[in-house]
Amino acid sequence: MTKNSLVYIFSVLIKQIFCYTSFMKTDFIDQIEPTPKLHSKKCKLIAFGIRFFLQYSLYLLVVIMWYEYDYFIAIASLLLGFIVIGIIRSKLRNSVIPPSQREYLYTDQGIADWYTARQLCF
Repeated sequence: MTKNSLVYIFSVLIKQIFCYTSFMKTDFIDQIEPTPKLHSKKCKLIAFGIRFFLQYSLYLLVVIMWYEYDYFIAIASLLLGFIVIGIIRSKLRNSVIPPSQREYLYTDQGIADWYTARQLCF
């Protein structure tokens, strides 16, 4: 290796280190809005209903399908139900949670609370 190539490699490494540290100094997480609190019993009941729908409606549907038809159809409806409930969950989540906070994970209760506070109980 020549002296010029070593100087070039060293200068590139120094630039990357300084760029990385300057990036880290300005990379702050924005203040997030807390999950809204529901105060009335009506709003809490609506949020509980949405949460129950997102968590347990799929299993209730599968048990009914298994009882009425066959276990093969129940398994097929379980797989299709995972997709449908996932789409519903993501639509609810993206319609009410602020864009800067969508990268964070939210439970079904959090999604139900956000949706109820933003869309149904002003």
